Amino acid sequence: MNERGKVLDVQGGVDAENRNVIVHSKHGRVNQQWRVVYADKYPKDPVKGELNEKFGLYVERPFYIISELPEHRYLEDSYTHELAIKTRNGRTQQTWYFDQKSLTIKCKATNRSFNIFNTNKMQSQGTNSSW
Repeated sequence: MNERGKVLDVQGGVDAENRNVIVHSKHGRVNQQWRVVYADKYPKDPVKGELNEKFGLYVERPFYIISELPEHRYLEDSYTHELAIKTRNGRTQQTWYFDQKSLTIKCKATNRSFNIFNTNKMQSQGTNSSW
């Protein structure tokens, strides 16, 4: 708290990605409570091959996403950004990995992540942030 009684405050008390942080009069609710963790004591992020327990995926370990429909087709990213299911063909457009930096699932061939387009349509898109 500064000499005017102001503290850091997550605007509106809403816990959402990219929510603004402002200075506000102290009221003591959770959106004004912070924890300081020294960098040398902060848990390390998983590295390539290690499990990210929060997301349940191994970092940069290639995997396929296979439909449970009768033909068990593979999710494929096209160069037009469309996602579709196709018969296994060995192409890297059907190989995916979890990117620890952006916390997204990316296609090995295109290096693009899942993106929700027009409220319900999936496509792939370049990213450096969370899905």
